[in-house]
Amino acid sequence: MRSFPDRTQDIRAAIPDLRGTLTANAPAAPLSWFRTGGPAQILFEPADEEDLALFLAQRPRDLPLTVIGRGSNLLIRDGGLPGVLIRLGRGFAQIAVEDGHRVRAGAGAADVKVARIAAEAGIDGLTFLRGIPGAIGGALRMNGGAYGGEVKDVLVAVRTLDNTGALHVLDNAAMGFAYRHSAVAVDMIFTQALFQGYPGDPQALLARMQEITEARSSTQPVNTRTGGSTFKNPPGMKAWELIDAAGCRGLQIGEAQVSPMHCNFLINHGHATAADIEALGEEVRRRVHETSGVELIWEIRRIGLPG
Repeated sequence: MRSFPDRTQDIRAAIPDLRGTLTANAPAAPLSWFRTGGPAQILFEPADEEDLALFLAQRPRDLPLTVIGRGSNLLIRDGGLPGVLIRLGRGFAQIAVEDGHRVRAGAGAADVKVARIAAEAGIDGLTFLRGIPGAIGGALRMNGGAYGGEVKDVLVAVRTLDNTGALHVLDNAAMGFAYRHSAVAVDMIFTQALFQGYPGDPQALLARMQEITEARSSTQPVNTRTGGSTFKNPPGMKAWELIDAAGCRGLQIGEAQVSPMHCNFLINHGHATAADIEALGEEVRRRVHETSGVELIWEIRRIGLPG
């Protein structure tokens, strides 16, 4: 297992007022739903937005930064992550209902919890979040969508920090939303979002959420080690149909497999390496291009060094 130089004491000395936790050579595999990957040189879990801003303003500039939330749509490579892995956890998980059928949520808040709280408050428009694994930060970055809704449909504004710790508030138009994409610079860290809903009946909304839950359970391998949708849908096409037509349903490399239930999901059956999963995805891309001429684009974010 790779081991990186421990820089945590240097950071603590340089930023004595830091309140978050710093861990050297932290196991990163437990932080992604695939449960793969080498260690993070430094894992930083900020206490809140102010703590994160302090770190960004005073951090060592020679250490690269990587930001994650709940790790649902993420593959961490086996060689681990040099630099600082920032995980937005409990300090970014607040959810609050506001006047005018609005919901404010931290970037670390689970999408499903935001949907549930909105539904219980009689706020329609956010139930689609039940169909998106992970947290609000990832949904913002990827313009997450499912079951007829997308983040771009409901977002009012976001709070974000740049790599110097300066705060910026961006409205919907400034996000540059497109299909599974936001044009905001990758070094901007989303910390909070404000969503606009409209009046709805709580019981009807909760029933709709249950329908989404049942639909996902019947069509997707939700109780496995998976990273969600692997590839973006090409314009006017379905990625899973292209993968199926290329004969990839059930295809396996080591303990990594294309889900027999839903071809656009890759599964870790327990001991797959990140290299196995990535190689399987690349083989799927090769076969799809060979049979259809379509170049599938990864939707799963892949980070870190090869093993």
